[in-house]
Amino acid sequence: MSSSNSKASKRILGIDPGTNALGFAVIEVDGEKVDVLEIGVLHLKDRKEHTEKLREIFLEIQEIIERYLPKDLAIEAPFFGKNVQSMLKLGRAQGVAMAAGMTMGLAITEYSPKKVKQSVTGNGNATKEQVADMLVRLNILEQGKFQLDATDALSVAVCHHYQAGKPVSSKKGGWGSFIKDNPGRVK
Repeated sequence: MSSSNSKASKRILGIDPGTNALGFAVIEVDGEKVDVLEIGVLHLKDRKEHTEKLREIFLEIQEIIERYLPKDLAIEAPFFGKNVQSMLKLGRAQGVAMAAGMTMGLAITEYSPKKVKQSVTGNGNATKEQVADMLVRLNILEQGKFQLDATDALSVAVCHHYQAGKPVSSKKGGWGSFIKDNPGRVK
């Protein structure tokens, strides 16, 4: 995994917000090459107070930014569920992560879960497992056991890269062409 930060490369921090588990991934993009610099989950379930969780999110995100110096923060938008309290807590976690990025000077972009899934797999209704599997098939993520919160964060960062005009699918005419041209990468 690369650690250089040349002028041609770009670093992106992807976040899958949560108050009990927050996924994060830092990627470095150099042309069409995507390297995962770090991927993980902040486990916050042991923190009793909600404000304590939010403070930890803010501080940890700032530490990640200081360590890797990304220019962009891509974050998944909360999905609309039936439990209003859960949505409020998730929105707070997202807001605190965004504030940490803004105070560090990062450009912030929000993506809907459907947009992220569509961008990475070609299917906006893909499961978390299908998204993680596609990241492996695209040679972005090595085969291994990663928590889905972490692979979701990676998919948000990859989506941001693709939305910046460098999608794998744009090279030769969409996902159909990609699948036809890369039969060993898709099963």
